Amino acid sequence: MVLMEQSSSLSQHLGKPICVVSSQFVSPYPVDMLSGKKLLTLSDGNFGVTDVNGNLMFKVKGKLLSVHGKRLLVDAVGNRIVTFQKKLISGRKRWQCFRGDSTDPRDHVFTAKQSSRTQFKTSLDVFLASNRRQDVADFKVKGNWFEKRCAVYAGETTTTIAEMNKKQTVQSVAFGIDTFTITVYPNVDYAFVVALVAILNEINDDKCDDDEK
Repeated sequence: MVLMEQSSSLSQHLGKPICVVSSQFVSPYPVDMLSGKKLLTLSDGNFGVTDVNGNLMFKVKGKLLSVHGKRLLVDAVGNRIVTFQKKLISGRKRWQCFRGDSTDPRDHVFTAKQSSRTQFKTSLDVFLASNRRQDVADFKVKGNWFEKRCAVYAGETTTTIAEMNKKQTVQSVAFGIDTFTITVYPNVDYAFVVALVAILNEINDDKCDDDEK
């Protein structure tokens, strides 16, 4: 019964705009962005997202003196979009995302957890706050983060709602700027996708730290 309800809910959900964070981030057209660490100075944040013309759209900041792995996603003028907080459960990382700079359960937006601990593959299961049972994911992220090739899928379907691919340019090779493109499909909340990309970046950073130990 639960699976049937989830399937029915998903099919209805796909027939209308996918809004997770806010309707202001839902565009009727595809949204193309560039993302990477070196798009920002150290004082600006540790992760940035621009449009294809280089105009800043989002940045991720670490909360100072935080012992809970909190990060804050803000827009170009500093408006606080979402806060995500890392937890480690059963050896797998889980990120909880909240609206604004809150960590109150009433402001919970979604949870993303690793569905695989394979070194080279990237796999996240994403559950909306309303999905309390978390037995069927509302969204999935699959791909290879080290090669910067990932896609976001709607639920257990093959319907792609966003893609991330490594961007190779003369500048990126010459200056070691690790950037990649994000393409968000029409009528999909692009702030939600950026939050997922930021979480993937944090997971990748954790892997790199572990490899250096």
